[in-house]
Amino acid sequence: MLFNYKNPIVVAEIGCNHKGDMKVAEQLIISAAKCGANYAKFQKRDNKYLLGAEYSKPHPVPDNSYGKTYGEHREKLEFSIADHIKLSKICKKNGIKYAVSVWEKISALNLIQSKIKLDYLKVPSACNLDFELLEILAKKFKKKIHISLGMTSRNETKKILRFFSKFKRLDDLVLYACTSDYPVNFDNTCLLEIYSLIKNYRNKISDVGFSGHHLGISIDNAAYTLGAKYIERHFTLDRTWKGTDHAASLEPSGLEKLVRD
Repeated sequence: MLFNYKNPIVVAEIGCNHKGDMKVAEQLIISAAKCGANYAKFQKRDNKYLLGAEYSKPHPVPDNSYGKTYGEHREKLEFSIADHIKLSKICKKNGIKYAVSVWEKISALNLIQSKIKLDYLKVPSACNLDFELLEILAKKFKKKIHISLGMTSRNETKKILRFFSKFKRLDDLVLYACTSDYPVNFDNTCLLEIYSLIKNYRNKISDVGFSGHHLGISIDNAAYTLGAKYIERHFTLDRTWKGTDHAASLEPSGLEKLVRD
């Protein structure tokens, strides 16, 4: 198999690592831009819709919680659409592109209607079989649709492909090899999934990416040489901060070296 190697697109997944503080979010954007990342990516949730009965239950890991209940915790870390508009402008000012993952249909619709300039919307692994969400993206969002495949079987991946084929949107689809563990052990990164996605779907979809939750940056270089166009890594200013994603994130020195390599 021949590959046409070009510089990968590096996505700094800020996610919820901003701790619900817009000033911290701005610092993360500025730092990601200085490190040379192409995108700063956030997340959007309608927590009451998404969580249902779980909204009022205690956080399963109290030491990481920003509230007494899981709902309070998630609301503390949630930015409004107005905040996301500000974040997109901060990105533009600092020469880095803005991206966001949507966790359900309400957030997807709100972002589409917000008129924020978006190159793509991302569907996280946990939501890639939410066909209400996928249908809204297929029908109403005319740019690229990125989907992580953590926790997803081969048959489920085929089901996702058939769904987007029905709407004639395969040309806009980017699939990410991903292992949903934080942080993931090296022997569970399953890098050859990148090769499998390229072999089976490269002639049908837009591109293939890699979303990593491992430690260090050697795995990302391997993902690039296997043909991943998008390299997405969680990003933080301090890996010791409270929260579930910081331990699996790169600090500025790590992200800068990843881009360099």
